[in-house]
Amino acid sequence: MADKVHVLKHPVVNARLSKLRQTATTAKEFREGIYDISIILGVEASRDLEEESFDGQTPVGPFVGSVIKPRIGITPVLRAGLGMTDALLNLFPTAPVYHLGIFREKVTLQPVEYYSKLPPTPPVDQVFLLDPLIATGGTACAAMNMILDWGIPVTKVKLLCVLASQDGLKHVQAEFPGLEIWVSAVDPNLTPNGLISPGLGDTGDRLYNTLKEAL
Repeated sequence: MADKVHVLKHPVVNARLSKLRQTATTAKEFREGIYDISIILGVEASRDLEEESFDGQTPVGPFVGSVIKPRIGITPVLRAGLGMTDALLNLFPTAPVYHLGIFREKVTLQPVEYYSKLPPTPPVDQVFLLDPLIATGGTACAAMNMILDWGIPVTKVKLLCVLASQDGLKHVQAEFPGLEIWVSAVDPNLTPNGLISPGLGDTGDRLYNTLKEAL
């Protein structure tokens, strides 16, 4: 992997991801697992954020504290990215959330943009882009282009995802070689209809219990 791609190698993450993969996992358990992994991704991805110091006072004596200096924005890709949003808001409670609506057309597998909550000019310095699955990579690339067009440079974007395919990750890297990517695991294959294999299934459907019953 290029040095801009960080794959978490952590027993807690592996255990949570294994639970997410299982068909028998309930929507509630799935949401909890996505949240837990997202917290760890957010903590790891934010380790190099610049800090600003201040003088404070504890009940015992003075201390030098710190706050995060850059203004953080959270950008989830609808609708599956919503499953990661609360975890990042836990880490950055005052961060604005800018929703991006992108869906993948079923026949061509090409991304289609349908919604953007990005304001006219960026009031933030650093964006955390949340997209739980990088399958073909098309959706993540479309979201990145929307953020770049908005005025945030690629070096100020961190893409957080729960699972990626090898081909999807390569696609995003090729399009945006300067992009920092944090992912909990990488699967080897894509199915003919563009699903990660073995993968997690449809993350949005599993998060919100809208799976279609088999006929």
